[in-house]
Amino acid sequence: MERYRHHELVDTRRDFLLRTGAGFGSLALAHLLQADHARADPVSSGAVVDYLAPKQPHFAPRAKSVIFLFMEGGPSHIDLFDPKPLLNELDGQTLPSSFEQVLLPMGESKSPLLGSPRTWKRYGASGAWVSNWYPNVAEIVDDVAILRSCVCDGLNHVGSVCQMNTGAVLAGRPSLGSWVSYGLGSENQNLPAFVVLKDRNGTIAGGARNWGTGFMSAAHQGTLFKNDAEPIANLSPPSGVTTSRQRQKLDFLGELNRRHLSDRGSNSELEARIASYELAFRMQAEAPEAIDLGRETTETKELYGLNGKETEGMGRACLLARRLVERGVRFVQVYSGAGSKWDSHSHIEEKHGKMVRSSDKPVAGLMKDLKRRGLLDETLVIWGGEFGRTPMSEKGNGRDHNPYGFTMWFAGAGIKAGQTIGATDEVGLHAIEDRSHVHDIHATILHLLGVDHSRLAYLNKGRRELPTINEGAVVRKLLA
Repeated sequence: MERYRHHELVDTRRDFLLRTGAGFGSLALAHLLQADHARADPVSSGAVVDYLAPKQPHFAPRAKSVIFLFMEGGPSHIDLFDPKPLLNELDGQTLPSSFEQVLLPMGESKSPLLGSPRTWKRYGASGAWVSNWYPNVAEIVDDVAILRSCVCDGLNHVGSVCQMNTGAVLAGRPSLGSWVSYGLGSENQNLPAFVVLKDRNGTIAGGARNWGTGFMSAAHQGTLFKNDAEPIANLSPPSGVTTSRQRQKLDFLGELNRRHLSDRGSNSELEARIASYELAFRMQAEAPEAIDLGRETTETKELYGLNGKETEGMGRACLLARRLVERGVRFVQVYSGAGSKWDSHSHIEEKHGKMVRSSDKPVAGLMKDLKRRGLLDETLVIWGGEFGRTPMSEKGNGRDHNPYGFTMWFAGAGIKAGQTIGATDEVGLHAIEDRSHVHDIHATILHLLGVDHSRLAYLNKGRRELPTINEGAVVRKLLA
């Protein structure tokens, strides 16, 4: 039986196709690999694969980069952007049966409704409603489009954060930032294409799966920066180690890795590691300047709230996001409330109050700074969480998770600003007009980057995988 060992027959399926049927199987393989827009990561033949080389979009893009401001834990739309007078009138009563359009968790519909103590005003020429919790964001509403009718499928944080990032409530699929890296590559070969920032060093629900690559090459995963004075560990070489010496060591290591790889066909993880060594070396030249917030003026630092105890963490992340997109990073995700701090099953006044104070000035500062530098015309900015909160109370003074209808807003490149789209019902429980699923939101983001979500494909074990999982439509009302 020893002669039937796998390595004595064929090493890979690719070898099988090359060796059988006089090699005609390789013609079919070549067709699959080169199918129109059904891209797959480059196949290595022992050389270093440049996964992040710039790629042509499907059509002219409106945006060059994305900053996704992720309010992790679920911000309450009915306390921020979606006022519900009826909810206050019904405060303390149970949910009328006419609003129970979907099966709610056992007993949830019987919980008393919780009115919102917020005061509301219309702001800007657009007259958008914003509560007193977000006074600084209220100043930039004419530059945003508010989408009040978002929906998702997950009920808990891990599944919903995963879906907002990857399109699926279960782990195993590439994140949206990874799809962008895979489809477009990077405009700056000395910095990562996809960066993840946090306002504090908490653990995101679900962890690295939210910026992971699933079944595609690990080279496209997000690079997590720390929120402190040294966002990138070991960025500076040890004292006495010259650039020339590092280059020689890296070349020697790369040669050993390529020899190892040449006998093993395509190996995504090894190829990605070789590429990451090269990127790490190049980052030593450019990244120190990119992450040096000390180069900013005192006025700019104050604009982002770096001088305030509550706003410093989010302010630092937002300012760094601006510096990164300014230098060609494609996709930057900024987490506010890292560790589900927006979650408010009880004491929503205290918990949400803390989060709005920490994010209001930095978010508004980012928008104002991008606009005055001309970067808002080429940067897509998104604000939102994994879901909203229910109008029913939990534990008397909190709100539960609400995936049935919640608010996100969009600004910048390609967005028709100064409008409010969609609606939830009179108490803010269900989206009833212009419902927009996570897949629709992802399709719209990709569209603004010049990518057709139905054409960007990855061949995974013979299956044509799409970023929106064969669903989703561009939210046309958002587009300018």
